[in-house]
Amino acid sequence: MKKKKRILVAMSGGVDSSVAAALLKNGGYDVAGIFLDLGQFNLKESLKGAKKTAEKIGIPLKILDLRKQFKKEVIDYFIKGYENGITPNPCVKCNKQIKFGLLLKLMKKWKYDCLSAGHYIRLQRNLKSQISNLKMAKDKTKDQSYFLYNLKKGQLGKLLFPLGNYTKEKIKKMADGRKLPYLKKESQDICFLTGGHNDYLKKNIKLKKGKIITVDGKIIGEHQGLPLYTIGQRHGFSKGGGIPYYVVSKNLKKNFLIVASKIDEEKYYKKEIKIRNINWISGNPPAGGKIYKARIRYRQGLQSCRIKGTKVIFTKPQRAVTPGQSLVIYKGQELIGGGIII
Repeated sequence: MKKKKRILVAMSGGVDSSVAAALLKNGGYDVAGIFLDLGQFNLKESLKGAKKTAEKIGIPLKILDLRKQFKKEVIDYFIKGYENGITPNPCVKCNKQIKFGLLLKLMKKWKYDCLSAGHYIRLQRNLKSQISNLKMAKDKTKDQSYFLYNLKKGQLGKLLFPLGNYTKEKIKKMADGRKLPYLKKESQDICFLTGGHNDYLKKNIKLKKGKIITVDGKIIGEHQGLPLYTIGQRHGFSKGGGIPYYVVSKNLKKNFLIVASKIDEEKYYKKEIKIRNINWISGNPPAGGKIYKARIRYRQGLQSCRIKGTKVIFTKPQRAVTPGQSLVIYKGQELIGGGIII
């Protein structure tokens, strides 16, 4: 390196961000960590882990109180989404607005050259053309590209993802080999939930009971509030251990939860899915008529599809298409964009 680059690393106290910071430090970069106080459920333990790790690898650690911004941008979005009958994805929102929105601005303000994080995704950069693209991580079981489709082409040159070519098992071995004092417990998907998912909704949303109705109009029970149910969920609504039912729709006006048996549920599979708030990382929509790959939920296997404007047309019908969730699109292994399911 002709010039020693200054790197700001988002550190959570967990194994992934701890190893990311250590790898960059060992690589000769001028590294500083930044810990985000989001009011997460394990704040004290996380901060303690981040401080110990920063001290161990010999880097300064900044602590940033973002509780107000996080509540406004992520928690309120989460609650409002459920109130409006959709299933929002707060991690997608957080990555867009907080982790790679606000932090990139602060990185520039504080005169750092790049922002790094412990996400499992590969960033490939052509040094001659200076063109960068994002690809799925080597460890497909930990790949986090689904949550990062809102990144912009202009942001990629300021990012580093050191873990993309490693497996989770390898990262843990590296952390233990360096004796990094990271948190041993894996972080949960939604960091601000202090209890179960539905317990949180019950505390923060005014719920109204209503009828559970089959697709042929038969009333089979009473639901406890529409926000507590997600499309595709399996429930034993009928009394006496009857057949299982699957949530296929919600009628917000009448406060009905619509369910179907397994056979009838297949009638609600969809081949064409509309999306909104679309982001194409390159800035340009993909060519129409070509075959791409997509997933409509995290960890779903990739499905073949075509793109037509705001429509994604799948080769095979998709089960449990859930409004509010993200539909993320790939060209081979490359992440090219996505949007919110309508």
